[in-house]
Amino acid sequence: MARQGLRIEQVRLTHPDALRLVADVQAEYAVLYGSPDETPLDPTMFDPPAGRFFVGYDAERPVATGAWRDRPDVHDLGLQRAAEIKRMYVAPEARGRGLSRVVLAHLEETARAAGHDGLVLETGTRQPAAVALYTACGYVPVTAYGHYKDAPESVYLGRRLD
Repeated sequence: MARQGLRIEQVRLTHPDALRLVADVQAEYAVLYGSPDETPLDPTMFDPPAGRFFVGYDAERPVATGAWRDRPDVHDLGLQRAAEIKRMYVAPEARGRGLSRVVLAHLEETARAAGHDGLVLETGTRQPAAVALYTACGYVPVTAYGHYKDAPESVYLGRRLD
């Protein structure tokens, strides 16, 4: 799928382009929060049918990632089958072009097509652009869950997909 000059491909988390971009976002987390994201992740969490992992390409250059995985323990907003957004990232050289909205829309479409009725996510107070993106796209506060549920810098948001 290609939108706004971004071609989005489904890959495994172990794909070299995915690994490089995940390492880049982890380095940003280390600068922002003092350490990378320590959420326990098994790469198979993003394999169908439990999840999906995507890399966005500008021409042939990988510049964005986004993924979702099943999150059966979250029922805020009346969700029956939630998925959690993970590893949303746009490389610095590709920012300011609306690519994060393209990736987010793709995650919403693919999660809906897989039978999910909503998405949830965790981001942080030191990522105001991310918080602004999600809230502008209709995401609202949800109850904290998962690895960082007691972290004061965490922000939990969700959105119904219907």
